[in-house]
Amino acid sequence: MSVIAEAALAGFFQVLFDKLTSPELWKIFQQEKVDADLKKWAITLRNIRKVLADAEEKQMTDEFVKSWLAELQDLAYDADDILDEFATEALRRELNAEEASTSTVIIKFINDCVGSDRDFVTLMRSKIEDIDTRLQKIVKDKKDLELKENSGGRTITTRSWPPSTSLVNESRTYGRDEDKKKIVKLLLESSDAQLSVIPIVGMGGLGKTTLAQLVYRDNEVSNYFDLKAWVCVSEDFDNLRLTKEILHSFTSKPWDNNSTLDSLQVELEEKLSTKKFLLILDDVWNEDYVLWTELRKPFESGALGSKIVVTTRNFGVTSTMGTTLPYKLEELSHDACLRVFTHHALDATDFSKYPELKEFGQKIVNKCKGVPLAAKVLGGLLRTARNRNEWENVLNSKILDIPEEKGKIFSVLKLSYNYLPSHLKRCFAYCSLFPKDDEFEEKDLVLLWMAEGLV
Repeated sequence: MSVIAEAALAGFFQVLFDKLTSPELWKIFQQEKVDADLKKWAITLRNIRKVLADAEEKQMTDEFVKSWLAELQDLAYDADDILDEFATEALRRELNAEEASTSTVIIKFINDCVGSDRDFVTLMRSKIEDIDTRLQKIVKDKKDLELKENSGGRTITTRSWPPSTSLVNESRTYGRDEDKKKIVKLLLESSDAQLSVIPIVGMGGLGKTTLAQLVYRDNEVSNYFDLKAWVCVSEDFDNLRLTKEILHSFTSKPWDNNSTLDSLQVELEEKLSTKKFLLILDDVWNEDYVLWTELRKPFESGALGSKIVVTTRNFGVTSTMGTTLPYKLEELSHDACLRVFTHHALDATDFSKYPELKEFGQKIVNKCKGVPLAAKVLGGLLRTARNRNEWENVLNSKILDIPEEKGKIFSVLKLSYNYLPSHLKRCFAYCSLFPKDDEFEEKDLVLLWMAEGLV
């Protein structure tokens, strides 16, 4: 079972809850005296759903959790089939009640499919008992796995790669000159606003952090602002931690672990008072407006023209924090992506020294789709390889074939996926059913989602 299918369980559970609480279905549940059993299902499934976020994380490294999720998915689909049979039976009875005005051909067809009332009741009770037994086992196994409950928000996990810094080697970055000019222009233009927040948004691996680094180290920018600071925010938007790191970046003052948020914010406010400052908040995920308004209080003491640049792959962050239109970072051009690849693979800017590898290199870069992180990882895999067969193997490999310790592409993609709402996870998971390179129309895909009850 795929990782995406397992993570889609949270969205599928919502579909089950909607059916279990449907007034139309609840009527037939009560008629057949199975409402008490199905009410227990709803309560048990709600308790199980609380640990799904933790299970989705742990199944990557724990085979027992992965197996538990597989059993849970099978049970959820079987329970959904039972509820669909109840819905069909409810429709059959409704048609029977309106027999005088309804085609008897339709009624006979449905009767042939689901059988008589007595057959239906006997069959459903047997299936419900089977689900009850399996559900009890899943609950028992859940306790043995010691999965942690999540109160409703996303599980915050420690990032598996180091935080960013402001350092960058400009001679080794490619294809972002125009983007840099545009962001620098936004930073240097005069403004009547006390504080402007400029979001840079784009998918993971596009180079948002690199662009922010280029801007941060620009001489004209450095001369324009009185103070500068760089802080990597990541998934954990903790105001106490962030205020400490921001204050430290502005002042280089050692942290005092006993300081309160109030004392830190007062000190930061005094430091920024009447100063024109630039703050880079890299890799932001927070969409909580209240948290953001609390964090930004000290920044409002700065001079006119103070700027904050936020990098994020989440458009929800731009509406929460931004005061200007977000700057949407696009993919690199093919030539720029090729230079990134050859730099990391051959320590060169072209294939002049290795013409026999050019054909494979060009095709590998085409697979990168303008994403510099992909070009960097694939180039790094081939850094010590000069054999045509090794390059062909990388060309024919899938992204999931790349060992995690040799690249962070999967981690970057999975983090973006984890932050999708549960109902969108299930829609996204459906796309994995299509063969590689299969083309489909957006409208057709939405109709398929609707047919599956996803939207």
